[in-house]
Amino acid sequence: MVEGVHCGGCVRRIERALGAEPDVRTGRLNLTTRRLTLAWEGPPSRGNELVAKIEGLGYPVVPFDPESLAVTDNRTERDLLRCMAVAGFAASNVMLLAVSVWAGHFSGMGDATRDFLHWMQAVIVLPSLAYAGRPFFRSALTALRAGHANMDVPISLALVLAPAMSLLETIQGGEHAYFDSAIMLLFFLLIGRYLDSRARGVARSAVERLMTLRATAVTLLLPDGQTRSCRPEQLEAGQTVLVAVGERIGVDGAVRAGESEVDTSAITGETLPAVATPGTRVFAGTINLAAPIEITVRSVGEGTLLAEIVKLMELAEQKRGRFVALADRIARAYSPVVHLLAALTFLGWWLAMGAAWQVALLNAVAVLIITCPCALGLAVPAVQVLASGRLMRRGVLLKSATALERLAEVDTVVFDKTGTLTEGDLVLVEGNDEPDLLAQAASVARSSRHPLARALARACPGARAAAGVEELPGLGLRLTTEAGELRLGRRSWAAPGIADDTNPGTELWLSLPGRAPHRFAFRDSPRADAATTIRALQARGIEVQLLSGDRPGPVEALAAELGIRAWHASCRPDEKVAHLADLAVAGRKVMMVGDGLNDAPALAAAHVSLSPSTAVDISQTAADAVFQGRLLAPVVLILEIAGQSRRLVKQNLGLAFGYNVLAVPLAVLGFVTPLIAAICMSASSLVVVGNSLRLNRK
Repeated sequence: MVEGVHCGGCVRRIERALGAEPDVRTGRLNLTTRRLTLAWEGPPSRGNELVAKIEGLGYPVVPFDPESLAVTDNRTERDLLRCMAVAGFAASNVMLLAVSVWAGHFSGMGDATRDFLHWMQAVIVLPSLAYAGRPFFRSALTALRAGHANMDVPISLALVLAPAMSLLETIQGGEHAYFDSAIMLLFFLLIGRYLDSRARGVARSAVERLMTLRATAVTLLLPDGQTRSCRPEQLEAGQTVLVAVGERIGVDGAVRAGESEVDTSAITGETLPAVATPGTRVFAGTINLAAPIEITVRSVGEGTLLAEIVKLMELAEQKRGRFVALADRIARAYSPVVHLLAALTFLGWWLAMGAAWQVALLNAVAVLIITCPCALGLAVPAVQVLASGRLMRRGVLLKSATALERLAEVDTVVFDKTGTLTEGDLVLVEGNDEPDLLAQAASVARSSRHPLARALARACPGARAAAGVEELPGLGLRLTTEAGELRLGRRSWAAPGIADDTNPGTELWLSLPGRAPHRFAFRDSPRADAATTIRALQARGIEVQLLSGDRPGPVEALAAELGIRAWHASCRPDEKVAHLADLAVAGRKVMMVGDGLNDAPALAAAHVSLSPSTAVDISQTAADAVFQGRLLAPVVLILEIAGQSRRLVKQNLGLAFGYNVLAVPLAVLGFVTPLIAAICMSASSLVVVGNSLRLNRK
């Protein structure tokens, strides 16, 4: 785990240093989890040398520990929050004093009163700046000691020069002080740093929650029939483990003995359990529901499918961590030029023009203040705050700082089926035409927790649970009566004489002595506005696809009903990610909409992702946005607002950049005092905010 990593520049610097070593085969750093994966050819001791090289760049390296990572990040976030609170408190109070000074310039304020107010600003700002600026000062000093510069170096320079110049002016009884500009700049910078830290923590928790699905212990079945509890990592391929009812499976393998049903939602995302008979493959992270089974081990630990899902999540998050907002890219391009320009301004006025060093420094500080990236820093956040508020009022929660920018680029929307396009609740749609048979079946079904049995029981709420019902795992329910045996379950067991349909759908069969088998068909109905939403997306020129882990029959039927031409069924998590990767290679900007645990890697891998509030926690965590309610209309709404937001962001960036193009030459030529520079800087921020408010006009 690499500490002190704040941005993509840190990642590139470390990976570039490792890539320069000829014996290093892999050196990848995940910005979200800060986990460094390092592989080299040579003795193990070489690892210490490579670690020392990274630490020489100013980044401490410690063994990776998720608990330690969480503790460190929580401590960092609390420190940032305290610094932000101090800076905000100081800024709000200093602005009151600054407004008084500004008003005094036009109303004949006395020198003594002005100096007193300047000293009051200094008393508030200097200790606050020293305390609240620590995150930037520490990072800048660490980088300078290591012989390189990061983005915190010019930030720290601006945070030091403005109050230093202001203090000098105050000591000499000068007219102008710029404490307010320094503390306001720090306040905005801390807000950005804190939000970035929070966003990274949310993304990381998706991996952490997936890790909790791993079984902590398994029951090893020894050759002599004895059992022993051990960790999954201690097992070897070919050994046998015993899995009790309700226990989470800890290995990948095949059923050796026993018949049961397994909750495979972690792999397929479907609510219906899968039948597990001898020879059936099972995976770590799934749950045994019906009866004890013995499993022959095939893979454990990092070789399991669940571990592969975790790796997919980390890879996807690493791609997302490298995504840099447009404003940051522009700021990184011109900030070094601005600071170089400030230095040249000082040298030009002092050496070339022969002015006093105070005048030269005053002009240089004016350049630094007038180019303060406040307007640029507000260009994106101001729109994001307004867009987030508007979406929140419509039941949509944005979770990523860059989601709006990516949403505006979407040209393809990929939906999951169960729980996303559909309600996720099975409804009886066929077989309720004979009330007596429905009542009998419902009374038997009340003895089971199987999803189909519960759906059948809901269809006849007045039925009472029958006594003596026996559940046969993977087959159904059996009840012995005076007239004979009653069966409710799979077609092949309850109605073996009925030929299999090519597209049977989701069904239960009831067989009674002396009567023909009766079929109950179930359907997971689409959301009320699913078809309308699909048509609205297609009308916007967006391609719509359906990607599901369900069987081809139900998927094809739903796609035809909703007007979706491109659909794919029986998709595992890795296949969903691979399909999204193929779309990305083809140049498509994909929004993934899904709710299942198996959708989490795809949600993280997509260009942008959306999840309903009914989704499992991991999918909500992996998604960039979450929408509430039973309707899909927010899918269209969020794309519309994202498009409006992109237009406003581009306008804001143009205003902020144009302001600098006009103002900087005037400051370099000495036509702008630091006071005018501060006013211009504030005015540019107000213009940007005012333009952003246009988002709320509709």
